[in-house]
Amino acid sequence: MDMLQGMSKRVQEEGEKEKDLYEKFMCYCKTGGSDLTSSISAAEDKLGSLASDIENAEAKHSAASAALKKAQEDRAAGEKAMAEATAIRKKEAGIYAQFKADSEANLAALAKAITSIENGMSGGFLQTGAANVLRKLLAKSQQIMDEDRRTLSAFLEGGTGYAPQSQQIVGILKTMHDEMSAAYAEATATENDAIQAYKELMAARLKEKAALTAAIEAKLTKIGELGVSIAEMKNDAGDTAEALAADQKFLAELEKGCATKTGEWEARSKTRANELVALADTIKILNDDDALELFKKTLPSASSSFMQVSLSTNAQRQKALLALRKATVLPKDRTGLDLISLALHGKKIGFDKVIKMIDDMVVNLKKEQIDDNDKKAYCAEQLDSSDDTKKSLEREIGNLEASIATGNEAIATLTEEIAALSAGISALDKSVAEATANRQAEHGEFNELIASDSAAKEILGLAKNRLNKFYNPKLYKTTAAPAFADVSEHVQSMANPGLPPATWGAFAKQSEANGGVVQMVNLLIADLDKDMTEARADERDAQGDYEQLMADSAEKRTADSKSLSEKQAAKADTEAAVEGHDDNKASASKELAATNKYIGSLHAECDWLAKYFDVRQQARADEIDSLRNAKAALSGADYSLAQTKSSSFLSRA
Repeated sequence: MDMLQGMSKRVQEEGEKEKDLYEKFMCYCKTGGSDLTSSISAAEDKLGSLASDIENAEAKHSAASAALKKAQEDRAAGEKAMAEATAIRKKEAGIYAQFKADSEANLAALAKAITSIENGMSGGFLQTGAANVLRKLLAKSQQIMDEDRRTLSAFLEGGTGYAPQSQQIVGILKTMHDEMSAAYAEATATENDAIQAYKELMAARLKEKAALTAAIEAKLTKIGELGVSIAEMKNDAGDTAEALAADQKFLAELEKGCATKTGEWEARSKTRANELVALADTIKILNDDDALELFKKTLPSASSSFMQVSLSTNAQRQKALLALRKATVLPKDRTGLDLISLALHGKKIGFDKVIKMIDDMVVNLKKEQIDDNDKKAYCAEQLDSSDDTKKSLEREIGNLEASIATGNEAIATLTEEIAALSAGISALDKSVAEATANRQAEHGEFNELIASDSAAKEILGLAKNRLNKFYNPKLYKTTAAPAFADVSEHVQSMANPGLPPATWGAFAKQSEANGGVVQMVNLLIADLDKDMTEARADERDAQGDYEQLMADSAEKRTADSKSLSEKQAAKADTEAAVEGHDDNKASASKELAATNKYIGSLHAECDWLAKYFDVRQQARADEIDSLRNAKAALSGADYSLAQTKSSSFLSRA
């Protein structure tokens, strides 16, 4: 600066105004206005096109959002329908299980009653549990005719006034058995049809759910892409609108400046005065507050000490970004004997009647032994069969419990994996949005840097050219800025027409001291060129990294979305299987409870007989021997020959 001031001092005495080159300046006004008008028209056309594109994209975004909502509602409705169908199927299965248990118990009781009556063992049958089942069935059945009900009721009550009519009773029981068997078969067929229909419904619903899930993922991806596209177009529209406003302002100021410039530029008096003005203008350009502030932001080199400014904050930021970019980042009785005794005590009753009573009693005793034998065999068979059934049901329940536990573990694992995938997709979407916002911000900073550095470079070129006009005429270019303020206000213009032409000409060199100053200006311009070159390289690298990130993110989101859909389908299948195991376990548990109850009733019915069977058999044999001896005595026979025990007969009976 001292050099310029010295030069100004040396030429202060020789300054002289020269003639104004008004025609050149007015030519500049005409050319610059035309360029700005074309730029404004192009920007307005672009804004109209962007508005139409944004409107179309937003319409597609709204349509995709509506379709997404509809698909989500359809999937929720399908899941609700599946839950309702499962609840209905579970209720129907419970009703059928109860009907099955009742029907099987009733049919078994009817079969046993028919067999007992046909075999002439109706008396023994009336003391069995099956008879109790028939009594309950008779009380509840609404399909038996009154006459048959009375006959069967009298039979089951075993009243002394009842005259056995075996064939009629057997007929009634067989009719009941046939009707109940038909009802049981019909209910079973209906249950099987319901199970098949439920399975087909679940399969169709699961397929529909998978298709809806895939559609939802596709729509989410499309919505995301449209959102990014809309944001980019809006940003572009914003930048274009700003540039348009800048051009319009620039054009208005240019027109105003050109309209008033005629009276500002007149002939300069003398060559030395022109040289003095040139030096003064140069000093003014470099010392202007706006220029100094711009130099602080743009000049990265230590050579800026020429202007007594510190290293620019933007350059420091760029160096920090470069250093960061180079870093690597890692990622479950009987009274018979008494009667005979009483008869024998009577004086009026003949022996024939007593003997007949004895014979009848022997027959009854033999029949009772036969009943005990049959009952013992029946009990053994039923207990063995029921125990096998119990063990089989217990094994089945154990296996079902293990399957349920395994299924629940799988459901828990799938739930955690689904939650993790959902969270990962959300985090990925957030990261993509943040990366897009950061990229836009970085791009804006890059544009600002280039514009600022370009403006500073133009100012330095202006200063250099202004000096050359007087000291190096051959290097002088006939373009110069009327004032720094006019240039700095239009840095963001899309079609800057260039610097207005100077309106004075060179006359003669008066000093060679300008060489050092020009050299320093050249150094500053070189620093600005280097800064812009580095900024453009960083911008290319950042844009490439961003595009790669977008591609990798889209690929990962597609893979994660597919995995999420597969795990949701697997979870639904596992939940359906667990529900099936729960239903089967409940049915098996009810059947086990019924089996345990039946085993309990068998023990109540059979344990006493098993414990006293031998005692009862021996007692009957002894009683028969006694009766035979009594009969022999009544007949006048020598009954010493009748001492043979009857146990062998009873054993064979």
